[in-house]
Amino acid sequence: MNNNNQAAVPTGLIARFLNFVERVGNKLPDPAIIFLFAMLLIWLCSWLLSGVSFDALDPRTGQAIVVNNLLEGDSLASFLSSMVKTFTGFAPLGVVLVAMLGVGVAEHSGYINTGLKLMLKVTPRQLLTPSVILVAIVSHTATDAGYVLVIPLAGVIFFAAGRHPLAGIAAAFAGVSGGFGANFIPSGIDPLLQSFTQSAAQIINPDMSINPLNNWAFTSASSLFIVLLGWYITDKIIEPRLKNTPLNEDTQNLPAFDEAKSDEKRAFFIASSVMVVGLALLAFVSAPADSAMRSADGSLTNFRSPLMQSIVPLIFLLFWIPGAVYGFTVGTFKTSKDMIDAMSTAMSGMAYYIVMAFFCALFIAAFSKSNLGALMAIEGAQLLKAMELPSAVTVVGIIFLTGFVNLFVGSSSAKWALLGPIFVPMLMQLGISPDLTQAAYRIGDSSSNIITPLMPYFPLVVVYCQKYVKDTGIGTLIALMLPYSIAFMIGWSIFLLGYWALGIPLGLDASYVYPTLP
Repeated sequence: MNNNNQAAVPTGLIARFLNFVERVGNKLPDPAIIFLFAMLLIWLCSWLLSGVSFDALDPRTGQAIVVNNLLEGDSLASFLSSMVKTFTGFAPLGVVLVAMLGVGVAEHSGYINTGLKLMLKVTPRQLLTPSVILVAIVSHTATDAGYVLVIPLAGVIFFAAGRHPLAGIAAAFAGVSGGFGANFIPSGIDPLLQSFTQSAAQIINPDMSINPLNNWAFTSASSLFIVLLGWYITDKIIEPRLKNTPLNEDTQNLPAFDEAKSDEKRAFFIASSVMVVGLALLAFVSAPADSAMRSADGSLTNFRSPLMQSIVPLIFLLFWIPGAVYGFTVGTFKTSKDMIDAMSTAMSGMAYYIVMAFFCALFIAAFSKSNLGALMAIEGAQLLKAMELPSAVTVVGIIFLTGFVNLFVGSSSAKWALLGPIFVPMLMQLGISPDLTQAAYRIGDSSSNIITPLMPYFPLVVVYCQKYVKDTGIGTLIALMLPYSIAFMIGWSIFLLGYWALGIPLGLDASYVYPTLP
């Protein structure tokens, strides 16, 4: 193996650690089965602990906390009779499916693809790297569009600009996956995480509501931070390291960058104009003090306001309407059936998520009904209080723990469904708000995405790289992305602590502290 290949492969302790991660990760069962086993474990623990007396007081009742036995006859009968309702009432399920119906139309019509092409193409060469990372971050609004479009296009654009294509792929991958927790455009992930956070917070405070845009200000500011940090790493570390990495001999025969055609540009302009008119109409309707979109106290940002409760339907409309207009204008949609087919295709890709959501809903319901979540939160909070760790240290610990778990469980919603019912109530007992806990989770959830082969799109990115460097393997890509992962994990954590210290709002209707109940 030559020196260039050696430079592209992690060695020593890092290599052994990553090999361990891969071995352990491959032995884990599917997330849906993890939820099933977790539910069975909750049942067993509830039976074993149901007769134990605890000194910890339940903040909801002021009484000593009691673990409910889920294996007794009444509980099992209730489990069976309410199973369908538990599943259909699972908040994240509706959130994802409704949002994906709109995204499916925008994606399959070509509207999203054309928009990303235009954003990537019309940028000065010296701003190529930050533009790629920014577009990659924006692509989160279209779920998987970043993986299937932005990352390969970034390689083509860098190659066309005379720069190493693997640097472009790395920058885009860092933005799409490593910067997953950053975005200044609200997307389906916001209400999705919020729904899990709210369910977890209600273990302690059943009346608590979380705004779906409770992290929006922080994720918006994080977008700029990730762009700047990713820009530095790409241009100062990654690309110089790739300088002596030769490209495949057939790269000169690669096709030129596929620019948006004139009819696509025209259709995109028309569709975007319709979307802007729709947003202006929404602003006009919401502006009056007596608007039907306001809550009873006149607020637009309160979670109880119709506007905030309509975030998911609005996301659906903001993708569906311009997507449909684009499709019929450019000709990708000939009849209304084509549009329905696009929505059906989007739903077919959600089949696995529906299965996972079924077991996840049952697990969360069992975790809540057993009172084990509240017990763990109270006992865990007491332990942390006894350790007398600063709140900042606790929050950073949540970030790094989440990043470690992320190496083995790739699904963001699956992880938060498992960790949220533990982290959120526990930190509430320490006076840390669910909004801040969720922000910390988003950092940990994002930073290690790009170094785990267990991430579903990781092998696809390897294939993108092999188009230019045929010897690229999983180790090569991990070594390429490791500087981003380390920098994002450490730098983003410091950024959150600084953001917190300055008291800048995390988002709408959000706070940093939770007033611990007596």
